[in-house]
Amino acid sequence: MELFDSLKQKINGKNKTIVFPEGADKRVLGAASRLAHDGLIKAIVLGKQAEIDATAKANDIDLSQLTLLDPENIPADQHKAMLDALVERRHGKNTPEQAAEMLKDPNYIGTMMVYMDQADGMVSGAIHATGDTVRPALQIIKTKEGVRRISGAFIMQKGDQRYVFADCAINIELDAAGMAEVAVESAHTAKVFDIDPKVALLSFSTKGSAKGDMVTKVQEATKIAHETSPDLAVDGELQFDAAFVPTVAAQKAPGSDVAGHANVFVFPELQSGNIGYKIAQRFGGFEAIGPILQGLNKPVSDLSRGCNEEDVYKVAIITAAQALN
Repeated sequence: MELFDSLKQKINGKNKTIVFPEGADKRVLGAASRLAHDGLIKAIVLGKQAEIDATAKANDIDLSQLTLLDPENIPADQHKAMLDALVERRHGKNTPEQAAEMLKDPNYIGTMMVYMDQADGMVSGAIHATGDTVRPALQIIKTKEGVRRISGAFIMQKGDQRYVFADCAINIELDAAGMAEVAVESAHTAKVFDIDPKVALLSFSTKGSAKGDMVTKVQEATKIAHETSPDLAVDGELQFDAAFVPTVAAQKAPGSDVAGHANVFVFPELQSGNIGYKIAQRFGGFEAIGPILQGLNKPVSDLSRGCNEEDVYKVAIITAAQALN
């Protein structure tokens, strides 16, 4: 089944609510309206009523199925509850006055709605920088227990081929523990997309064929991943050809249950991950879906500012699917 047909089937009837803090943007508003009309999610759209109305009128967007909330006119009781919850969550790091200032930002409002279970996930980033989306999520929703960092994965899809590449978006450098953590979280992401994860931790070395600190890091990461997730099919250190090509795997990593069959590829640092996914995208003709933020307690998705309406539509579907787990 095509990826998004499968995801739509998963979320259909689950009544997941997604909040969109950038409601006056025509791409966001159009996607939210389509999603609501398709019955896939309940959509909460944040923005000034006059601006949303103007965008809808100019672009023939139906607002009838959307819940609209003006950040400057939140009902007093809802605002107080949000303010109190934010102050408590920040554990004294922000005064009530500072928290009130934070709640003038629609990304903080949307994040608080997710934190307070008023929404199941948030999609932002069409007009905001990544930091503006991620910062509130890290401060309020925070990472899962036992997870020290978030990471960014891409689903690479072409025809019936589907793979996960990570981390390609967030962490400039990863130590061994961090790489192991990304491996485990990427396996969880793979399952959301109906991929039975076989995780390769990538290097320029296969099974000790080269030496050096960079190789040792990947070896240690593999060991940590085995210890923390013994049921996970994970192997390293593997060169990409050994991870992907069965004949190469038979020569370089005989006996591995991952080599030659990997479908989740964990890069040792951001530079190689970012280069790798773009090579697959541009040379290999793969569609790169993401970045999908991994490791948070609840799903928050960061759009590219160059996104189109279809991108917003798809990312919201992914976010709702993440909220099922």
